[in-house]
Amino acid sequence: MSEWMSMQAMNARERILGKLRSSLQGTSPIVDDYDVDVLTAPWRYAPEARIARLRQMLESVHGETLLTTTAEWPLRAIEALALRNIGELLIAPTTAHGRQFANHVALNAVPLRLKAYDRAVEAWKEELFFRTPASLTGTLGGIAATGSLVLWPTPAEPRLMSLVPPFHIALLKASEVRDNFHELMHEQGWAGAMPTNALLVSGPSKTADIQQTLAYGAHGPKELLVLILQDA
Repeated sequence: MSEWMSMQAMNARERILGKLRSSLQGTSPIVDDYDVDVLTAPWRYAPEARIARLRQMLESVHGETLLTTTAEWPLRAIEALALRNIGELLIAPTTAHGRQFANHVALNAVPLRLKAYDRAVEAWKEELFFRTPASLTGTLGGIAATGSLVLWPTPAEPRLMSLVPPFHIALLKASEVRDNFHELMHEQGWAGAMPTNALLVSGPSKTADIQQTLAYGAHGPKELLVLILQDA
C-alpha cells in the first residue's frame, strides 16, 4: 500500500511539473532590473557612526548596550549579573567566549554557578524554562540600520539559550557590525551556506496583545544586554 501511495505521489508531482514546464513554452524571461541601491542606499552610515546607530536603535526598544573590550567583558557581564542578584548563568563552555568566561570565574573565585546546555531539552525542560535566570551567547554580527543582532544557533549554542532565560547577555564584536542586512548577508555568503535557523534580535521580547499594554518578557527574555567588544 505504501509503495502504491509513493508512486501516486510521484505521478502527481510529475503532472504538476509538466504543467509548469508547458506553461512556459513561447514565453521570454523578464529581465531582472533589481536595484540593490533601493534597499541599501538609505541605510548606509559612516564607519564611525555604525556603533552609535546600532546602540541608539537597541536602546530605543528597551535594550541595554555597553562598550567594553575583549579582555574586560567577563567582568562587565559579572557586574550586570550581580546588579540583578543573579547567581547562575547558562553558557556554552566549548566556545571561545564560553571558555574565556569560565576561566575568568575560576581564576577570580567568582561565586557564580555556571551550567551548560549539554543534553536534550526534554531532559531538563523544567530547569531551563523555570530555573535558568540568565544566559550568555555570542553573535554572528550586527545590523546598524535596525539595531539587530544576528545569531546562528549551533549544537554548542542552541537557539533556546537566547530565547528562554529572562536575562540574555549577547557578545558583539564592533568589527562585525554592518550597515544593513543586505550587506551582511552578502559579505558572509548566506546564499551558499544558509543555517537551518537564523535569529535577528532587535531588543528584549515584548508584546502589546493584551489590551494594547506593552509588556516585556512574554515570549522571550525580559532584558537584553549587548556587550560591544571594541578591540575585536
